Amino acid sequence: MLDYNQPIDRTRPEPPQQRSQAGFNVLELANLLWRRKIAIAAAALLGATLAVTVGKSLTPRYTATAQLYVDPRELQLVDRELTPRAQDVSGMSMVVESQARLITSNSVLLKVIQQAGLDKDPEFGGGGDGGSLMSSLLGLIGLQPRAPSGAGNKEVQLAALEALNRHITIRKTEKSFIVDIEVWSTDPAKAAMLANTLTSAYLAESRNSQASAARRATNDLSGRLKELRERLRSAETALATYKAQNNFVGTQDALISDQQLSASNQRLSAARAATMDAQARLDQIEASRRTAADAGANSEALQSPTIANLRAQYADARKRYAEQAGELGPRHPALRQTEKQVEDLKRTINEEIDRFAQSAKNDLTRARDFEASLNRALEAQKRQSVQLSQAAVRLRELEREADASRDVYQSFLKRSRETEEQETLNTSAARVIGEATVPQRRSFPPAMSMFAMIGFIFGALAASGWFAAVELLLLGAAPAPARRAPKPTPEKTRAPGVSPALEASRPDQVSRAPEVAQIPPELAAPPLQPAMVEKPLIEKPLIARLQEAEVIHTLGAILATGGGVDLTRLGWPTLRPGFPLTRLLNAWRNMRTAVARRAGGKAMPVVALVGGDETTGRSVSALNFALAAARDGVRVLMIDADHQLHALSNRVSLPGTSEPSRLGWLSIGSKAAREIKTINGISVLPASEGDAGKAAESIRKAIAQARAAGGYDLVVLDGPAMPLSAASRKLLDDTDALVAVLPTSLDVNDSLEEILTALGRAERKLVGVVLDELTPAIETRQRGRQYA
Repeated sequence: MLDYNQPIDRTRPEPPQQRSQAGFNVLELANLLWRRKIAIAAAALLGATLAVTVGKSLTPRYTATAQLYVDPRELQLVDRELTPRAQDVSGMSMVVESQARLITSNSVLLKVIQQAGLDKDPEFGGGGDGGSLMSSLLGLIGLQPRAPSGAGNKEVQLAALEALNRHITIRKTEKSFIVDIEVWSTDPAKAAMLANTLTSAYLAESRNSQASAARRATNDLSGRLKELRERLRSAETALATYKAQNNFVGTQDALISDQQLSASNQRLSAARAATMDAQARLDQIEASRRTAADAGANSEALQSPTIANLRAQYADARKRYAEQAGELGPRHPALRQTEKQVEDLKRTINEEIDRFAQSAKNDLTRARDFEASLNRALEAQKRQSVQLSQAAVRLRELEREADASRDVYQSFLKRSRETEEQETLNTSAARVIGEATVPQRRSFPPAMSMFAMIGFIFGALAASGWFAAVELLLLGAAPAPARRAPKPTPEKTRAPGVSPALEASRPDQVSRAPEVAQIPPELAAPPLQPAMVEKPLIEKPLIARLQEAEVIHTLGAILATGGGVDLTRLGWPTLRPGFPLTRLLNAWRNMRTAVARRAGGKAMPVVALVGGDETTGRSVSALNFALAAARDGVRVLMIDADHQLHALSNRVSLPGTSEPSRLGWLSIGSKAAREIKTINGISVLPASEGDAGKAAESIRKAIAQARAAGGYDLVVLDGPAMPLSAASRKLLDDTDALVAVLPTSLDVNDSLEEILTALGRAERKLVGVVLDELTPAIETRQRGRQYA
């Protein structure tokens, strides 16, 4: 125990005190990682290499997508559908989800397996060519391979079914009837084929399910039709038998007994009328006979031809009697004979009238007898009708049963015929709106650049964690000063340029004389000197995105004026005038700052815009880069360094623009390639004729001439074009910075890798990347035709 009152024994050496330290602070951890930067960088590169190797070893997947339109509102082909339709939104959504689930049902997938032969595909658990190879080997030794059994085929199909289920993803778009079918495979053509086969199998299964439902309904209805037919036959037989037994005979409208009763009633009424008529006629004849009036003055006598003839003879006889009475005496025989003739005719007329009376009496008697007979028959029919009415109660009951059986049978028969016809009708509204095409890019694994980035980050983090953990373990096992105090450097070996004050400011060089002597040489870390701090070979480039929202499109030289060349009217998309500061302009301003920093204080830095494609995207980006600089007040000289396409030179030298030979003094070597001053504050130097070597040498001389004369703040080179020639590489060596233009219509990572590979050592000058997201030239021309 330590006692402050006891003297210290200095003869014995005091053992070094162990200090325990919980961990690092931020500065110590940063110093540790900086000392191990080479190892960390190596581990990061190793991790990136391993990640890329793993990514290359992974089997790529290609996903093909087919789109289906599943409309629950089926086609209205018949009045009565077999299945009811969903009316509300929730019901329609459930129908669509059910159809989406039907796509991955076993019945549909088994059809796909059968049509595509997936049970023989190794990717889906099939035997592939292994079975045929084994069969060939067995055939060489004279053995026949055993045929696969039914159970084996079933297991292969189940394995292929399970594998195919894992390869399929069904996605339903929200608030729509669109269903996306995604199928992935290691072969892009196979993925598209499987997606299209799956849609075809689903549509066929949907049609087959409808036909099967209609067929089942038809079979059920047909089975019931036989029973209903027998029931109807029994009901009609019972009705006919009962009618025959009870004398219910008649037409379709009424029974014969009812018809006879009605006819008898009508005949009785007619007989009564005839009796009354005969009685009236007899009474009239008797009345005329009793009166003193002429007995022949009735309708029967007047209508009788015999009476009429007798009356005519009687009138003639009276006339002769009157004539003779005037001429002859009362006793004259002729007069007596005529008088007798008159009397005879009168008596004959009376006798005829008596016969009429007797005939009327006979008619009256006959009418009364006929009426009596009809009355008796009617009474008998009435009694029979009463009896039939009592039996008609049962008759109507049998008729109702027969009618009901007939209606049910007819309805079943009609519905059976309708469902039989619906077997051949396709009422489904589902259709393919987008067939699957062969995918051009893999869906898994991601791009190798992402694998490299992830491996690089994980490698760096793993190495950093390892060194930090080892340092913590060493701090816990060894004396703290032994790890923190470096070995003192003699004065004669101290690096030149390192001041003592700088050394004294380092926390790692705190002097502890009694402890330093005990530090092993291998544990003493070298001092961190400023000379060891190196700048990275390649700085992180700035990124700018050139988008459609930041440019305008002109018609190209149609609206050109005579006041000079206007670069915004060349037909290329250019920055919007008066457009506020955006990320693009800020990014390009930062790129110009980086260019000036790379130039090291030069009065006129030179930046070249390069690209890997053969389109005008690089020239458009270079023009807008120069316009953005001119908008900030920078005096820009833009040079066409593309000796192959001359895209910028062709645009500036279009017919209708000012003659370049009269506008400037700066020349590349010919009159046709002199400086063109524009109204945008930018001078353009077109490309010269000749090979790449002459063009590059002319550009170098023009840059030197412009730098010597002054008047410009920035030189922008449009090019040179890829692939680089020897002269183009020499031209890039004279530039201060580079900006890569990458069209997003191509793979950005591949394009950047191609540019960096082509640049070689000049890649250190890369300060920025422009992502060209403008519409390709083909679509622009099509849109121009639409505008025209």
